[in-house]
Amino acid sequence: MERAVLRDDMVASLEHDTKGWIETESVSLAMRTVPRHEFVPPVHRERAYTDRSFERFGSRVLAPSTAARLIEALTLPADGSVLVVGVGVGYTAAVIAEIVGTHNVHAIDITRRLVTDARRNLAAADYDGVLVDCHDGSEGLVEYAPYDRILVEAAAVNPPAALVRQLSSEGRLLIPLGTNPQTLTLVAPNGERTAEFGRVAFDPLLIDGEQGDTIERNRTLREDREFAARESTGRSGWEHDWIDWTQQTHDYQHR
Repeated sequence: MERAVLRDDMVASLEHDTKGWIETESVSLAMRTVPRHEFVPPVHRERAYTDRSFERFGSRVLAPSTAARLIEALTLPADGSVLVVGVGVGYTAAVIAEIVGTHNVHAIDITRRLVTDARRNLAAADYDGVLVDCHDGSEGLVEYAPYDRILVEAAAVNPPAALVRQLSSEGRLLIPLGTNPQTLTLVAPNGERTAEFGRVAFDPLLIDGEQGDTIERNRTLREDREFAARESTGRSGWEHDWIDWTQQTHDYQHR
């Protein structure tokens, strides 16, 4: 079956009353246009238009329903400037670019390998006008601010202050907030949380020096490991009182 037909079927399913993930014509048209198979690992391309996610370089290719949910919540303005934080493989950025134009979309990721992959995927899908760069997501991309919309595809306990400052006067930041559970939250330029869109489950927003495709992908895991290592090699209890009496007797006899 032709991929265009598969995309139409995918979107029709997401529009159906039993799901209702897609509600606006612009999102529907964009998701019918963007070739999702270009963003899916080659081994999974036969299933590119199923509603499921895929792993890639320590990141996720979002399920179409999740991508639709994020983009619908953004309520993208025509020709609005958008920053995507945690671009991953680039699929969500491509759908946004189809709506607002490639020249209006900037995207960043802290994982260098994903930045390279996203650029390649976007070019293959004819969205190479999207700027993708390697940056700490919590710091945003101030060079091109302000933004009408900022989408963060990673979770944080609180909205990063730098991202809030990079919003335009009528801008909005969409981010999963919390640890367990997380809530998809819309944040205004004054930091006020203006709307919530239910529970989600995203990986934590990484900071400078961390990479998503490594085993120890975030600070908490790394610190736990280091603490456990110190505990396992440290001496405690009666071990601190151990005395080598043979050595002490030898030292005394040779004074």
